[in-house]
Amino acid sequence: MAGVLKSSTGKSKINLSNKKFAIIVAEWNEEITGALYEGAFNGLISLGVKKINVIKKNVPGSFELPLAAKWMADKKDIDAVICIGCVIQGDTPHFDYICQAVAQGIMDVNLSSGKPVAFGVLTVLTKKQALERAGGKLGNKGEEAAVTVVKMLEIKP
Repeated sequence: MAGVLKSSTGKSKINLSNKKFAIIVAEWNEEITGALYEGAFNGLISLGVKKINVIKKNVPGSFELPLAAKWMADKKDIDAVICIGCVIQGDTPHFDYICQAVAQGIMDVNLSSGKPVAFGVLTVLTKKQALERAGGKLGNKGEEAAVTVVKMLEIKP
């Protein structure tokens, strides 16, 4: 994990042993989303979350992430949600519509649920860019999403 993203101890400022997290993973671009999931899962564990308190749910693609995030955020025992996806630009405007809808949908779930919901969705031009951000030379954005929800829980009133 990048040093700037975690405390000097590598643990959260709050007790995470009783916190429960949902990680929702898009199956589209599975090579990428699988690596992002591993980063998110391992990031939570390294911060002190118990393995049994991490729930993984799969959805067909990134477009389905907001609804699944809402379903999980609506559960009383879920403290935070991480959305994992990857949208790679093609030759049509489909990329723009999907990216905008997913970003807005995830933001809406954040605001309506009052729970941290991380945007761990890569929106890239090429598969190479995705691989660089899914455990490659630019780190793992899934891990960063895990740190993000924990940091949000730390500041929650």
